[in-house]
Amino acid sequence: MTFLRRIVILSRSHKFGRYPKARCANCAIRAIQASIALSVLFLLVHPSRAFAANPDLETVLAASRQRIQKLDYRMTGRLTQMENDGKSTNYKFVAKAHWFPDGLRLLCELTGPASDKTTLLLHMSVSGHVTIEAVLPGQKTAAVLPFEHWNDPLVGSVFSYEDMVESQFFWKNQELLSPAKYGARDCFVLKSKPGSQDQTHYDSVTSWIDRSIMFPVHVVKALHGTSQQKEFIYYGLRQIRGDWSATKVEAKLQGKPGSSILVIENGSPKANLGRKDFDIQASTQAK
Repeated sequence: MTFLRRIVILSRSHKFGRYPKARCANCAIRAIQASIALSVLFLLVHPSRAFAANPDLETVLAASRQRIQKLDYRMTGRLTQMENDGKSTNYKFVAKAHWFPDGLRLLCELTGPASDKTTLLLHMSVSGHVTIEAVLPGQKTAAVLPFEHWNDPLVGSVFSYEDMVESQFFWKNQELLSPAKYGARDCFVLKSKPGSQDQTHYDSVTSWIDRSIMFPVHVVKALHGTSQQKEFIYYGLRQIRGDWSATKVEAKLQGKPGSSILVIENGSPKANLGRKDFDIQASTQAK
């Protein structure tokens, strides 16, 4: 704004005579000043456009967001927590998701060995803002899950509550790193960082995205305020009706033994879901 003010002051300080040449010079200078002022205003309003667009970054973000914005599925499977002593705990996993005009809704239920249930309703807006409602074991009514609990282990697994949605692709700060291989796959490497308006327990999320199918095969999340990282590996990639998905996702805390594995056993990628399918209270009472 200081620079703009100087332009205005300069424009008022120049004095020209009554002669045509002076008036022409005056008009030319004012035109230049107006052009500079408009350019500065444009950069203030659209700072990201001050830099040359990265077509690869735009391609990766568009493909990742469109993949999520096309979601409309039901699925069943299991979430298994593998301990370092070889013991495992299995939870039945049932989920459904649909992208509505106001964003994504995901309703999932996990049932443990003792028939204890955890039901979650996650809503992610078109800008990536997330809210989570939960009915935890022993509870009968849904309540908003406070942000400080978003990073709690989901039924004791490596997955946290906020890991159930991929909000990182909608954060404001996105950077494409040098391309790299993950195994035999050639990948784009996207580093996502949250803005001040994004609620998350992660400082950054780095995604290795297969260039040929535009689907993540490896994700590393850096936990806020620590040196700890969480790793996700996607297995059994398949295409159904034009949409790619993974049949198994493994989550690990780097440097710690044990892991959690989410296996998708059955599902419908085109479920034609509506709003009524995402009433968490009705879902809980129906059980």
